[in-house]
Amino acid sequence: MVLRGYVPTSEETLQMLAALRLQSLNSDFSTHAPFPRLEELFPPHVLHARLPAPRCRPPTKCRGARLRVGLLAGGLWGQALAKQRAERDQRLRGRLREEGASTMAAIVEKWKLLQGMGRPEAMAAYVALVREWPGFGSTLFDVDLRVVRPRGCRGSGQRWQPAALTPLSLQSPVGAGSQRLWLGIGAKAVSLYKPGEPEPLDSFCYGRISSFGASDSSTFRLSVEDQDLLFETSQVDEIAQLLNTYLASTGARRPPQPQEPATSPPVPDPGMLPEELCPVSGPWQHRPPVGSFHS
Repeated sequence: MVLRGYVPTSEETLQMLAALRLQSLNSDFSTHAPFPRLEELFPPHVLHARLPAPRCRPPTKCRGARLRVGLLAGGLWGQALAKQRAERDQRLRGRLREEGASTMAAIVEKWKLLQGMGRPEAMAAYVALVREWPGFGSTLFDVDLRVVRPRGCRGSGQRWQPAALTPLSLQSPVGAGSQRLWLGIGAKAVSLYKPGEPEPLDSFCYGRISSFGASDSSTFRLSVEDQDLLFETSQVDEIAQLLNTYLASTGARRPPQPQEPATSPPVPDPGMLPEELCPVSGPWQHRPPVGSFHS
């Protein structure tokens, strides 16, 4: 979860997590201790994010120039471009190695500060750091949010309008247009996150979810009170199964499936979770774990 980038936190915290992992695996620092590869300790995407973005060449305005480029693409011009790309890739690989060496050195320095910390203590400190993220314990799915539509439009013949999303809440609007998000499914609530952001855009406890289901093999619908949320994802079945599991464990009734749409607002069920049980998380403020690595 950490290495795949699903725990949004600072690089300093990620380095400390890597150092705690080394302490757990190898005990105190030693030059003879086996070193895992950096990608087994630290999220690779963080290093790649430090690299400069490739510069886009402006489009050629002259039609004659475009024609000449096309004619020369297989000759000297094409060879020159290939050489430039190879040189650029080599520079990026060199920069990536430098960033990796710098990050590993920072991790080792933090590892040295953990001297004397036992394996159980290191593991406990690791988990304590990860648990500070409000979404800890949730299963995250990569989804594309296509539509948020008032449920009153259903059955009126109005088509889904992907370009006209409505805010999920006044406090935390999702915005407009298709968006790549994390759909977090936890024991008490379903949350939507912008990738890499620690705070959810919005959260819905199960008492607010009136129905859900698969519209097709790659489209999942989640109805929350008076709104329908439409997601595109390759994990439709996994999302539905996990939601069913949590609903069963909370004693809430199973929401109606898409082929049985509700014609009137759902009647509150005594077995469903009340809305006040929906967690309200405050800003995530990092607190260093208690351990012997403090100087």
